[in-house]
Amino acid sequence: MKKILPDLIAILAFVILSFAYFFPADIEGRILFQNDSVAGVGGGQEATEYLERTGERTRWTNSLFGGMPTYQMSPSYDSTKPLKWVEAVYHLYLPPYVVLTFIMMIGFYILLRAFGISVWLSALGGVIWAFSSYFFILISAGHIWKFITLAYIPPTIAGVVLAYRKKYLLGGIVTALFIALQIQSNHIQMSYYFMFVILFMAGAYFEDAYKKKELPHFFKASAVLLLAAVIGVCANLSNLYHTYEYSKETMRGKSELKHEGAAAENQTGSGLDRDYITRWSYGIDETLTLLVPNVKGGASVPLSRSETAMKKANPTYSSLYSQLTQYFGDQPMTSGPVYVGAFVMFLFILGCFIVKGPLKWALLGATIFSILLSWGRNFMGLTDFFIDYMPMYNKFRAVSSILVIAEFTIPLLAIFALKEVLVKPDILKLKENRTGMIISLVLTAGVAFILAVAPGIFFSNYIPAQEMAALQQGIPGEQLSPILANIKEMREALLTSDAWRSFFIIVIGCALLFLYVQEKLKASLTVAGIAILCLVDMWGVNKRYLFDEEFIPKSQQTDVFRKSQADEIILQDTTLNYRVLNFATDTFNENNTSYWHKNVGGYHAAKLRRYQEMIEHHISPEMRETYQEVATANGAMDSVDASKFRVLNMLNTKYFIFPAGKQGQTIPVMNPYAYGNGWFVDKVQYVDNANEEINALGHILPTETAVVDAKFKEVLKGVTEGYKDSLSTVRMISYEPNRLVYETSSAKDGVVVFSEIYYPGWQATIDGQPIDIARADYILRAMNVPAGKHMIEMWFDPQSLHVTENIAYAAMALLLIGVMLFVWLKRKQCIKK
Repeated sequence: MKKILPDLIAILAFVILSFAYFFPADIEGRILFQNDSVAGVGGGQEATEYLERTGERTRWTNSLFGGMPTYQMSPSYDSTKPLKWVEAVYHLYLPPYVVLTFIMMIGFYILLRAFGISVWLSALGGVIWAFSSYFFILISAGHIWKFITLAYIPPTIAGVVLAYRKKYLLGGIVTALFIALQIQSNHIQMSYYFMFVILFMAGAYFEDAYKKKELPHFFKASAVLLLAAVIGVCANLSNLYHTYEYSKETMRGKSELKHEGAAAENQTGSGLDRDYITRWSYGIDETLTLLVPNVKGGASVPLSRSETAMKKANPTYSSLYSQLTQYFGDQPMTSGPVYVGAFVMFLFILGCFIVKGPLKWALLGATIFSILLSWGRNFMGLTDFFIDYMPMYNKFRAVSSILVIAEFTIPLLAIFALKEVLVKPDILKLKENRTGMIISLVLTAGVAFILAVAPGIFFSNYIPAQEMAALQQGIPGEQLSPILANIKEMREALLTSDAWRSFFIIVIGCALLFLYVQEKLKASLTVAGIAILCLVDMWGVNKRYLFDEEFIPKSQQTDVFRKSQADEIILQDTTLNYRVLNFATDTFNENNTSYWHKNVGGYHAAKLRRYQEMIEHHISPEMRETYQEVATANGAMDSVDASKFRVLNMLNTKYFIFPAGKQGQTIPVMNPYAYGNGWFVDKVQYVDNANEEINALGHILPTETAVVDAKFKEVLKGVTEGYKDSLSTVRMISYEPNRLVYETSSAKDGVVVFSEIYYPGWQATIDGQPIDIARADYILRAMNVPAGKHMIEMWFDPQSLHVTENIAYAAMALLLIGVMLFVWLKRKQCIKK
């Protein structure tokens, strides 16, 4: 017990710090209003209701974008229940938000302990990693999956370190467990980025083993880690496999549309478009936020909210400053900068001189690597290379987020540097290290000082191009010059204020090191002093982006989904299945409508690519036409030209919601032209490619002609002329999100088009006999139906779900065997002693 007491004290300190940051919201039960979380609740409501009603999970929902799999909507699989239990124990059953900061600190602490770092230095490392500004910005924005994934990365790498330090079994267990927890947290982009870090570190360990003639040990450790990775991956195979399969059909998969000119250059081989990948690219000069947080003003919040800026404001223009943001960098907007701590940056650069060995170069290389890639469109040579040739790189957007690598490597090397100073105080007295000390001061305190006294040396422009264009458009030229001068003065104040702040933090930190080297201060007091300095520094910055006033009573969040009068009216319609299009909201950026209805719109970061292409080519243009038509007719739908919104009709859009008045009121308008759940067609028009298919929809009437890709010709038995008459009917008789049942009646064989979104994995029978489903009209389902009355059933329950679940259980069993073996060997070792 005495041996682990310091570790327990460190863990207790992490708990206290976590509670302190979120006080008093944590004890009052208040929560954050997080757009992404709210959107997740709205989009997942149909699946949640189904689970509560049946006790089973649906892997399909029709509540957004006409219908899509739920694989990336709070994915949950029975095989992960053991992991959920382990996770709860690891979290110490701490309350929301508090647990997030705790697991971030404890994860880095585990990593440093794996390196053999002392308890107190490891605790300091846990604090400076966890209090990096980006993590608190993630919490504020509601990106909790990303946050938790990042929290599990340091202990994953701890397993790698243990294995390469010849603790093979323990290293393998830790690696497998935290890879499993990492993947379960469901942010593959972060896991993918840190594969590069592991490769850098593995290269360092290879070099070290080569020099020491211990290559057999290196390969043994690598084999153990490879097996551990396989186990960790297989424990989440259900999630990974279906995410992979789903990604092929989403915006992250390859489009079948062929573009020309600039649009063709923007396309990638098999992933997102280049513009979409690089839209959020960190500015090259913006990288200085690692040292000075407000180098680019901070967050995209009103300039009027900054006391520092408003001290410089001209009262004449005060109304304008509530419309302009503090941020003036290259990104479209930002919730805040990536700041790792001024003194942490100093220690990192110092570590480049005083830390020896290949691991230093691996951490430095990974840092530079992440910074260069974070520049995205500002450094397109490297970015294009990775997009075109690095597997999976083009599946992820917001390249600026790869700076999480630098956020990891900088504090890690900083702690290594501090350890060197504490263990060998005379190290800074060596001539070559004195030079390193001076360079470190110049690159940190020196740069901060120049930014404070002469920011113009680094920055000459404080007005982004888009903002300048808006100002020039709205303000006469003779009035604009003094406004621009005042904005420059205000934003410059934000920059210089933080520059002075970083300068003095570095000076204080260096003073603590100087006192220690001169034997005026004990090691323990030095560590404590640096911990307080860094905590005060980073705590203050984080409170700019995640503060107590953001937390609200839980009741206010549930009010978001309060049923409107329009919702009440629409829900009186007991028809089994129809869709709603909301014109009163940002249609493709909200899920409040999805909470109550089957929504034509919605919000999700990975919507089906074909549906997105339909939005761009047909749905959005039709929405503009529809709005104008209905408004002109004052809602009298019998006076509206239904040919203006044929795609909306084929999606069975039975209701439109329109804004009414200035108080947020809305009114529903029933669309009598919606085609219903399915219909027989007269003709099938086969096309050779996606371009012909999507273009043809602008020229046909979907109730008469189905446009079908030629690769589905065999599924429809080559039918070109269908059959329908006034007695041909398609009627839905049963609805569940993952199971649809229809009755059809027709005098002759015919082709039926269903107003449901096509996706591989849906199965169907006619009167119990299996039948293949074809894709029609770019996004809908179709099938050949024989003459007479029939019952058609469609369901979504891919066989792959059951296969991957069994593999996941097997992987969990292997992990458990590994744990039991470790415990048995440890016990045996203790008995011998």
